[in-house]
Amino acid sequence: MAKTLHLEKDLQELFTDLHASGLWADGKEISDALLTEDPAQVLLAYRNQRENTNFELKAFFDEHFSKAVTRETNYVSNTEAPVAEHINKLWNILARTPEEKEAYSTLIQLPYPYIVPGGRFNEIYYWDSYFTMLGLAVSERVDMIEDMVKNFAWMIEEIGFIPNGNRSYYLGRSQPPFFSLMVALLAEEKDRSVLNRFLSALEKEYSFWMEGADALTSEAPSYKRVVLMDDGSILNRHFDNIPNPRAEMYQDDVELIASQGEAGKQTLLNIRAACESGWDFSSRWCADFDKLDTIRTTELVQVDLNCLLYHLEKLIASIHQENGNQEQCERYIQLCENRKQAINTYFWNEENHYYFDYNWVDKTQTKSINAAAAFPLFFELASADQARGVAKIIDQELLKDGGLLTTNYESGQQWDAPNGWAPLQWMAIKGLRNYGHDQLAGAIKERWVSLNVKVFKNTGKLMEKYNVMDTNLLSGGGEYPVQDGFGWTNGVLLKLLSEE
Repeated sequence: MAKTLHLEKDLQELFTDLHASGLWADGKEISDALLTEDPAQVLLAYRNQRENTNFELKAFFDEHFSKAVTRETNYVSNTEAPVAEHINKLWNILARTPEEKEAYSTLIQLPYPYIVPGGRFNEIYYWDSYFTMLGLAVSERVDMIEDMVKNFAWMIEEIGFIPNGNRSYYLGRSQPPFFSLMVALLAEEKDRSVLNRFLSALEKEYSFWMEGADALTSEAPSYKRVVLMDDGSILNRHFDNIPNPRAEMYQDDVELIASQGEAGKQTLLNIRAACESGWDFSSRWCADFDKLDTIRTTELVQVDLNCLLYHLEKLIASIHQENGNQEQCERYIQLCENRKQAINTYFWNEENHYYFDYNWVDKTQTKSINAAAAFPLFFELASADQARGVAKIIDQELLKDGGLLTTNYESGQQWDAPNGWAPLQWMAIKGLRNYGHDQLAGAIKERWVSLNVKVFKNTGKLMEKYNVMDTNLLSGGGEYPVQDGFGWTNGVLLKLLSEE
């Protein structure tokens, strides 16, 4: 069975020297590589050889490491076949099972099979997986949905939370907490007994996000992922427990913060917190929309995150109610009612009729118009009037020829214009439908599906993200090239196609 590799601890200066060398275009390739020897022996060999005049770092790497295999790279698509048929075949290509061979890897072995996004993403990802599951349900792959939910529950029990992905370098952060939606989806596909089976994991997930809430004071109003607001309510923000440069993008982070001195540590925390949000990166997080070094993720409480935690509280309450545990039911009902009120107090802007993130340090709402405002509609937290306001701005500012923009601002970051992403299309479509805005929801769906199918017919691929402003161009921005595969695109597209 493969053993988990902890890069900075096990490889020390070899790890940092590999990243600093500039020999690899993508640092993740270094951090995902496999070692077939004991890392202590490889580190010792490096220390003994690196001063030799003919020493070559790339040759040393190639001798001791092997590249993580990406199976779908060589997959040849039949663009004449319906796209749904392509997706159904691709599930098995994107499926992973526990590794049996002896090796050292940053991959955390999971007990059950799972689906990876594809491309450079050769591990399970937290929030991606919910949208992948939407498609798996259409494909009647309930077995895989259940295995993935069991993997997430296993991580909660073994690690204490669901990390960004099952890599050792992701152990400081999570991702948007969609676990409660996954459990609810599995219960829909099977039966209500599923809910009780995962109650313990749901409550431990909640404890992770709420850690330190009881100790907050007006003098110390924030701790990790919780913030005490001025009215006494508690809202959540994204965070990361590890203060070092990201192992998967190590040199990028080192160079970004090198010029900032002590302030660089806070910049790094805000970068890592943005990675936990899943929106890495976006003008949404920046004081100056064009400058990533003004990132301030931890100074914001986020509308989408708090809507997800509302769902978690509400689901836990309903399970306790079914179990006849009235005391715990009432506790969680009170928690979700408090959060609902706080969401509409801090995120709703009455003048602009839209939801915005809230800067709890400056005590002001942000200015970013983005698709996260659809989350209160998805979870039915908005009034009919609020939903009308959100629908109007989505129509005016975010709807383009290929679907929904992430934000209405072009910064060069990948979670900004001109890009659209599958999860946000689904959250908006479902949210708008909840309030009867079927025409707008239908327009988003039709344009997104058309773009996905068009790109598939032209390239044989389904992409991680799309340029929704110019449907003749592929998307851009970000720290790596456009990826194909792609788990959540497949899932959402199959879900939308199944409705026709």
